[in-house]
Amino acid sequence: MTDRPLTPTLDRVKLPADLKALTDRELKVLADELRAETISAVSVTGGHLGAGLGVVELTVAIHAVFDTPRDKLIWDVGHQCYPHKILTGRRDRIRTLRAENGLSGFTKRSESPYDPFGAAHSSTSISAALGFAAARDLGATDVGDAIAVIGDGAMSAGMAFEAMNNAGHLKKRLFVILNDNEMSIAPPVGALSSYLSRLYAGQPFQELKAVAKGAVSFLPEPFQEGARRAKEILKGMTVGGTLFEELGFSYVGPVDGHDLDQLLPLLRTVRARATGPMLIHVITRKGKGYAPAEAALDKGHATAKFDVVTGVQAKAASNAPSYTKVFAQSLLREAEADDRIVAITAAMPDGTGLNLFAERFPKRCFDVGIAEQHAVTFSAGLAAAGMKPFCTIYSTFLQRGYDQVVHDVAIQRLPVRFAIDRAGLVGADGATHAGAFDVAFLANLPGMVVMAAADEAELVHMVATAAAHNDGPIAFRYPRGEGVGCEMPARGVPLEIGKGRLIREGARVALLSFGTRLAEVLKAAEALAARGIAPTVADARFAKPLDRDLILRLARDHEALITIEEGAIGGFGSHVAQLLAEEGLFDHGLKFRSMVLPDTFIDHASPEAMYAVAGMNAPQIEAKVLETLGVAVVGKRA
Repeated sequence: MTDRPLTPTLDRVKLPADLKALTDRELKVLADELRAETISAVSVTGGHLGAGLGVVELTVAIHAVFDTPRDKLIWDVGHQCYPHKILTGRRDRIRTLRAENGLSGFTKRSESPYDPFGAAHSSTSISAALGFAAARDLGATDVGDAIAVIGDGAMSAGMAFEAMNNAGHLKKRLFVILNDNEMSIAPPVGALSSYLSRLYAGQPFQELKAVAKGAVSFLPEPFQEGARRAKEILKGMTVGGTLFEELGFSYVGPVDGHDLDQLLPLLRTVRARATGPMLIHVITRKGKGYAPAEAALDKGHATAKFDVVTGVQAKAASNAPSYTKVFAQSLLREAEADDRIVAITAAMPDGTGLNLFAERFPKRCFDVGIAEQHAVTFSAGLAAAGMKPFCTIYSTFLQRGYDQVVHDVAIQRLPVRFAIDRAGLVGADGATHAGAFDVAFLANLPGMVVMAAADEAELVHMVATAAAHNDGPIAFRYPRGEGVGCEMPARGVPLEIGKGRLIREGARVALLSFGTRLAEVLKAAEALAARGIAPTVADARFAKPLDRDLILRLARDHEALITIEEGAIGGFGSHVAQLLAEEGLFDHGLKFRSMVLPDTFIDHASPEAMYAVAGMNAPQIEAKVLETLGVAVVGKRA
């Protein structure tokens, strides 16, 4: 760690309005200081570094030219918003990023009027900006221009094109800034990426600045005809902005996103003259200005706390492997034995562990880009052709492909294997990435098998179970972070579908866990034993189909039954309650409780703190048992 950088120009800026008093030369100095401040802050907090460094000059230029917050600046995803937060009155809190009660790592409406639209998932910015533009034209107060800043990776998603198609049709004044760094979290894939690469592969664009800016209609009349001819020649060489122009946008670019001498005049010109939708194509470098980030494979996408001088991250050593790594290694073992196993990810090969699969089986691993809907139906097609697809997507990202899960997979009973990472509460990324809903939205689908691993060893067996299951779709969920450090099997063994396991026999109360809260349940059971209460503990393994025999036995043999799960209401506990009601167990005095995530979105904090808020750590589980049994807590434990 180092001392904070000297930032005399940045110290003069409290809000974006202060940029109006700076000369263009001072804005360049400001950008350098803003970059240094961003690096310093993230070295203390950890977080998304590279994306913010890549848009420092662009952030300065937008706030210097436009009138935020009246003009609505919408950052797609929000990974790149740290410099924006520093300039918009939050510098004094920037070293609380992603910490409990601190600043969000993404844009957040409740945090600042300079965050007009919350983000964290990609490809939403153009739709939202168009909504603001339409509202402005309908008379909405305090809405000026709408500016969407979207990356080349996010631009590959269907939603971005849906929005652009609609914007071109409506012909609303709207600014879309394509922040093209050729580097989303993973290298961008697909035809659009190749198209954008061809756009700026030829140096003539950079040499002919009038053409590079593409602002032919904004040039003085005597120069326009020559510029048009030059642009047509160059378009013949590199395709130019034709794709975007066909969608109804005036295309400007590409321009150097780190050159304020280009950015400032261009943004001032288009702001003064634009009448309809405009796409401004800006070339940037992720991690720009910080050598360790520029040299990293992911360009410093997500970092732990680090030393500013060396870039070395302070990652604590773990005694247990991460669930993601356990999944990846287990899938590799299954794929070595079965060449029909294929893996699909939606732009998250590293985050899901499928980078290991891609190295070993490059032809059997498919990164489809930020296109979860396509990923699901593509997997369905693979399954229909006899392959064994593992569609590996974070819980909150799978929400984006739900119609396809229902229509293209479940109705056709196709054996797509859904590997659901980031299940449960995820810590610093907060509510936007918390996997709270997948059990509820999957377990209500006919023919769907839904599993949750209680620990890393169980995850190995569930990968094997999914590989062996060919009778319809199957899903298994597991959390972010490290396992509990249990003994690992050499190879996964397929589980019997719909069968849980008894962990320990007890009396009076049965605790039925689904997922990795089992470790906390066992801690609670030990604490209860010290009070003279020895609960039965079971691991359900399956939310669908339920282990009817196990659940009914627990209900009949105990005074109380409590389910515990890392999911929202409507999931595992609701299915258990439905079974108990149908079998008449509530008719005979059974005390039933279901511990689920609360009916609210929980702000970012450590996972432990978030589960404390949710009331699902061992002390809260213990308290729930005592409350349910009507045991008064007096004095110390027995």
